[in-house]
Formats: sequence, C-alpha cells, structure tokens
Amino acid sequence: MVCIDMDLSIVILNYKSKRLVRNCIRAIKESNLQVDFEIIVVDNDSRDNIVNDLSQYAPDVKFVSSAKNIGMGGGNNIGIKVASGKYIIVMNPDIFVFKDSLQLLYNFIHQNPDIGLAAPRLLNPDRSLQHTCYEWYGSLTPLYRRTFLGRMKFAQKDLDRFIMKDFDHQSIRDVSWCQGSCFIVSKKVFDQVGLFDDRFFMYFEDTDLCRRMWNNNFRVTYVGTIEVIHMHMKMSRGGLLQLFTNKLTRMHISSWMKYSWKHRKKNTRVAGGEPQTILS
Repeated sequence: MVCIDMDLSIVILNYKSKRLVRNCIRAIKESNLQVDFEIIVVDNDSRDNIVNDLSQYAPDVKFVSSAKNIGMGGGNNIGIKVASGKYIIVMNPDIFVFKDSLQLLYNFIHQNPDIGLAAPRLLNPDRSLQHTCYEWYGSLTPLYRRTFLGRMKFAQKDLDRFIMKDFDHQSIRDVSWCQGSCFIVSKKVFDQVGLFDDRFFMYFEDTDLCRRMWNNNFRVTYVGTIEVIHMHMKMSRGGLLQLFTNKLTRMHISSWMKYSWKHRKKNTRVAGGEPQTILS
C-alpha cells in the first residue's frame, strides 16, 4: 500500500518517446507549481534506454518499467499505483504545460471535491483548438470518425454533436467525457471508481473511465480557462479499406466494440442532466 504523503503526483507514460518525455519534464520543472509534487515516468517496454537518460537529466524522477507493452490504460495504472500524491495528473509525454497550467488545475479540483475528473483545454502547437471534450458516442460515430463516411452531410451533424462544436471551449462546464491526454483525479476518487480498464489497450480507456465517474456520482469537468499544448497528430480519414489495413483504426474499432459490450443498456448519468439509458 502506497503512503499518501505529498500533494500531487504527475504520471507520464513513455513508449519510444524519450525526447518528448525530456521536454515534458523540463516544462513541469519550470512551471510555477507551489505544492509538493513528484514526477513518475512509466516505461511501457519501449527499449529506448530512457532510464539512463533520466538518471542524467532528472535523477529525482521516479522511474517504473513494464516488462511488456500493456497499453495506455495498463501502463498508466502502473504509475497511479505507485503514486503518493493526494491528487494525480495523468499526462501524455507530448504535452507541454505553461507556467501556471498545473497549479491552476490542482487548485481547481482541490476546491471542487464533487468533481471526479478535470481536464484542461488542449491546443495545437499553433494555438488552435483541439476538440478534446465530447458527448457520448452514437452507434456509428466511430465509423464516421475513421472512414470517408465522416465527410457525408448526415454524418457531419453527428460529429458536430460529438465534438461539442457549438460549445465555448474557453469556458468551464461538465461534459460526458474528456480525452485522456491530460487530466487530474484525486487518489480517493481512483480508489472508489477504479483505475483504467486495461482491457482497452488503446482508445476508449478514457471514455470508460469518465463513464464510471458519472456512474459513481462524480462530475467530469472541462476547464477551458486552463491551457496546455498537445503535440498531437490527427489521423486522416480513409476508406473502408483502412478498417482492415490501418492498425490504429482497427484498434479503435476493436476498443469501441469492447466498450459498447461492456456498457450495453446501462444507466449513465449525463452531464448536466438526469440519468438516462445510453445505448452505445
């Protein structure tokens, strides 16, 4: 059992991205964090010799390795389990934080104990918006996102709903779920709701976590007043052939099917509304 003896733990999952990890850690250390914090780097069997790099430029970072690549959720779970902070920030290595991003995020969730998960506004390197807060998936939304069908008018209406296109992303509001690239959760909430479901190797592990937040009466909140940069490369839509030839697309569809089966005909509280049945 890990003893909780500091304010904040920051978990970064590495998979063959040690240069990004270095830049991410540098930005964290240069930020204006005014609480006791630790940085935990989990290596998902990337075999890129990151442990030697860390020992040279960040010897105070806690390093944990996995004997095999167990995916996004499973890898982050390793870091969460060894974290000693009252609050935990899960952060991709391609996140760049501004001076006050982390302190503001910490302050926000510390002051709002009924919020289970809070996520900042993510920006592209050119400061344009990344859509990272969402409504729940419709029955065909993943296909619209991953194939040429998303270019059709009938699909665009659903995609606009899904990405909350008409929402002011510089404001604060409860949402169905947030992308797992950068968010904060208290250790107590993780203890109650559970960690990531590691059956989702990649994709939908964040959707599933947020759904369990709502089911346990914790809010999921998008904090558009707090910004970070996400060096995220958007995948272009392909044809139906991409479903069979593109590994990430196949993984996305596979996780969607697992998620839909797991949450079939279950009551899920909707952001800002009463509980209702969602058919994924």
